[in-house]
Amino acid sequence: MRTAILDVGSNAAHLKVVDLIAGGPIRTVASAKEPTRLAGAITAGGRIGHAAVDRVVASVGMMAHEAARVGAVELIPFVTSAIRDAANREEILGRVAAETGVTLGFLAGQDEARLTFVAVRAWYGWSVGPIVLADIGGGSMEIATGDGAEADTALSMPLGAGRLTRDHLPCDPPRGKQVGRLRAHVADRLAAYGVDRLTEGSSDHHAVATSKIFSQLAKLSGGATADGRQVLERAALRHRIPRLARLTSEECARLRGVSRTRARHILAGAIVADEIMSALGLSRLEICPWALREGIALRRLHRLEAGLDRTDDIAHLVRPLRVDRPRLRFVEDTGACRAI
Repeated sequence: MRTAILDVGSNAAHLKVVDLIAGGPIRTVASAKEPTRLAGAITAGGRIGHAAVDRVVASVGMMAHEAARVGAVELIPFVTSAIRDAANREEILGRVAAETGVTLGFLAGQDEARLTFVAVRAWYGWSVGPIVLADIGGGSMEIATGDGAEADTALSMPLGAGRLTRDHLPCDPPRGKQVGRLRAHVADRLAAYGVDRLTEGSSDHHAVATSKIFSQLAKLSGGATADGRQVLERAALRHRIPRLARLTSEECARLRGVSRTRARHILAGAIVADEIMSALGLSRLEICPWALREGIALRRLHRLEAGLDRTDDIAHLVRPLRVDRPRLRFVEDTGACRAI
C-alpha cells in the first residue's frame, strides 16, 4: 500500500510517502516540505495569526497534491502541538478542510512519544537493550523509555523550543536574567514530571535523541562517533550555551549546522537538551534519523500485517486520498489553496 504521512508542525508541513508491504521493509517513495513558521506567529492569547493560517492551508494543499501525484492511496495527516494547543485550533482545522479537502487530525503528546519510540526501536533493533529517547519540538518535548518494542513510559511536556523562546526569551539576544530563569523553569518542570526517576537504578539505557533541534545542536557541537554516527555531547553543549546566549538570531543562523528557521529557538533548545541530560544522568545522546513519521508508518505496517489484534493508535488519522473532490486551486495573492 502506498501511504502518505503528512506532519504539520511548527516550522513546516512534512510529507513522507512510503510503500508498505506486509513482511517487507518501509520503502520511501517521496518526501517534501513546505514552510509554516508557526512558532513566531502565536499571540499572547495562544491564537495563530491569519497569515500563518494561510501558510498552513497552502502547505497542506500542496502536500496533498504531491501525495496524489506519486500515487498514494491513503493519507495520514496530523498536526503537532503548535496547532493542537492553539486557541483557534478548530477554526484552523475547519479552514484547512474547507479549502483543501484534507481533514487534519492530531495525536496526544504521549502517543507522539510512544510512536517515536517504535521508530527508534526499529532503527536500533534489540541488541542495544533498554532505550531512553528525547525529542524537542516547537511546542512540546517528549521522553520515552523501555526495553521492549513499545515504550514502558511516555511523557509529553510543554517544553518545546518555540514555546519557551516566546514565553521566556522575548529579547534577541536575551537580556538580564532571562536565560537563568528559563533554565530554572525547565529544571522545575522536568522534576515535576519525575524525569530524573526514569533511568533511576539503571545505567545501561541506550540514550537517543530525535528532532531537528537535537540534530542541529549535535552539528553545532561537532559530535560524532568513530563510525560516523551523530552524537550530542553534554560537555560540548554546555560550552556552547554561553556563546549562544550572547548572539542574535541572525548571528546564530550563520553558525555551523544551525538553520535560519530554527536560529531564534536554538538557545532554548540547547537549554532544554542540557537539562534533560542532567535529569537523566546522561553525558551524550545519539541522534536517530527515524522519528514520529517513521513510527506512524511502522504502526500502519503492523496493522496490515497483523490486523485488528495489534495496538492501533493512529486509526482515527487515516483518510482515503481523493483529489477529484474538492479540486484545489492555488491562489497567488494569499498563498492559499482553495476548493473550487
